[in-house]
Amino acid sequence: MNDFWIEGEPVVDKAAPDGPVETRWERRKFAAKLVNPANRRKLTVIVVGTGLAGGSAAATLAEAGYRVKSYCYQDSPRRAHSIAAQGGINAAKNYRNDGDSVYRLFYDTVKGGDFRARESNVYRLAQVSVNIIDQCVAQGVPFAREYGGLLDNRSFGGTQVSRTFYARGQTGQQLLLGAYQAMERQIGLGNIEMNARHEMLELIIVDGKARGIVVRDMVTGEITTEFADAVVLASGGYGNVFFLSTNAKGCNVTASWRAHRKGALFANPCYTQIHPTCIPESGSHQSKLTLMSESLRNDGRVWVPKRAADCQKPAAEIAEEDRDYYLERIYPSFGNLVPRDIASRAAKNVCDEGRGVGPGGLGVYLDFADAIKRLGRKAVEAKYGNLFEMYERITGEDPYATPMRIYPAVHYTMGGLWVDYDLQSTIPGLFVIGEANFSDHGANRLGASALMQGLADGYFVLPNTINNYLAAGPFPSLSEQDAPVVEARKQVEDRIKKLLEINGDRTVDSFHRELGQIMWEYCGMERSEEGLTKAVGLIRALKEEFWTRVKVPGKGEELNQNLEKAGRVADFLELGELMCIDALHRRESCGGHFRAESQTPDGEALRHDDEFSYAAAWEYFGADGKPTLHKEELNFEYVHPSTRSYK
Repeated sequence: MNDFWIEGEPVVDKAAPDGPVETRWERRKFAAKLVNPANRRKLTVIVVGTGLAGGSAAATLAEAGYRVKSYCYQDSPRRAHSIAAQGGINAAKNYRNDGDSVYRLFYDTVKGGDFRARESNVYRLAQVSVNIIDQCVAQGVPFAREYGGLLDNRSFGGTQVSRTFYARGQTGQQLLLGAYQAMERQIGLGNIEMNARHEMLELIIVDGKARGIVVRDMVTGEITTEFADAVVLASGGYGNVFFLSTNAKGCNVTASWRAHRKGALFANPCYTQIHPTCIPESGSHQSKLTLMSESLRNDGRVWVPKRAADCQKPAAEIAEEDRDYYLERIYPSFGNLVPRDIASRAAKNVCDEGRGVGPGGLGVYLDFADAIKRLGRKAVEAKYGNLFEMYERITGEDPYATPMRIYPAVHYTMGGLWVDYDLQSTIPGLFVIGEANFSDHGANRLGASALMQGLADGYFVLPNTINNYLAAGPFPSLSEQDAPVVEARKQVEDRIKKLLEINGDRTVDSFHRELGQIMWEYCGMERSEEGLTKAVGLIRALKEEFWTRVKVPGKGEELNQNLEKAGRVADFLELGELMCIDALHRRESCGGHFRAESQTPDGEALRHDDEFSYAAAWEYFGADGKPTLHKEELNFEYVHPSTRSYK
């Protein structure tokens, strides 16, 4: 016990099978209870979120015969943030005959996550990956193809094979449209009830089980209670706690945080991914950042001037011998395709040395001159044309003529609600899939694996595990007069009333921006005990100020975006505090979590496997109480922890 957290009992994944890792998933599927087709029609499942995980899960469950209610805050399911994913999706197909396999994808993912993920879950992900491509091709997803018509592949960071399938720089969009079309078919058949522009604001728990949600109609402000036999959260990650990120502005943690407050453990919140190739911040006016796909590092070379004195010169005036291709120099085996955490820290280091380029010296070059010379401009356009066009529209610079300027930015979160092998949280009946859970990526996600996990969970894993829980249903009917339902609804109404009544003198965005600055400064690419301790104090003071000075104009019974944002920022304030406490307790460096006190002599991350080889699952203890830490020990039978080197 200390000033920030309480040590609790260990948490154990009781659903995880043992035995040979190659057969665990098949044995789990066989051991799981089934629901016969006639009984599926009697069971209702709520799915919150319509991205790749939520959309594919809703479509697959409805296809199987369950009644599905789907909710999203966007005006259409296809506006989910999965649409913004650019570079590709991994699968162990080995079409290039370059030595890839299910085991190699498993190995790369465990190693890429810095040995902080479960072997069982990662191996299942690698196994299922090969089915995802077949599923999506059958749906008509227009993956890139070679001249002869075969599916094309390219490389992503942290691998030495080409296993990434892609659709130019729009892979997420095309995959989401495939899931959306499958979903729309079920909506047309009456198997899915679609509720767009509805935000989940509370979880309903009856007799210890998740039985529904409280939602707000974002157009009319109407609060309603929705019931089901099971609830699936597919609401994405929490990167917007930093204010500036590559996430859409609407992305938030509220659905997950409402579940956390009701008893669902939140695992590894400090594991956040800083993506190395984003367009640098241009000024304090900005509200979000823009990703430039990792796929660009296949052909683009990353460099900065060798001398700080050359940083103000145009790139074309810096001679080849005066350029430092630092990733190729430091990591010759992987070069520009090192994992994201390593590439991001390397960019920060050269900028800290005073060798960054662009405004404020916060940028490095991503140069395609060699690729254009080697392949020709038309070939580069065919691969990356839409990305180059996007860069030029935002910056006003032509990346065919001058190198892109890039800098790391918050992109993805490996932490999330704790789930067992069946993807069920610590609340029975509450399942969590995609980026909203913590399960597959450890301390660092490899590029092109987010789409893989989202579709694996939605199409193949959840539909084979949720039936084990639903076999005990249907559960007793609920009414709006039941005490737990009345209590959940009242919690939502009281919270909205409180936000509207404060009538302070600061905007919601001003609080969010200040929180983001604290998080980026003290819980960003480099963390320290002193900085994190200071951050916890700053966030607590900001949270107290928020509840006395925030101004939320308008009413609750109308379209009110300030009210929506206020509720989300209130949750971000609590999450931000937990992230800093989690980072403070983990006195090691691993993946995206880099503690300044724990590094090798040459500045690489230094793990402490003897102390921290576990997932940290946190229990909520009130807005002003201490969270309780529950540890899930990680065991490595196949990929034994070693020094993670890409040199």
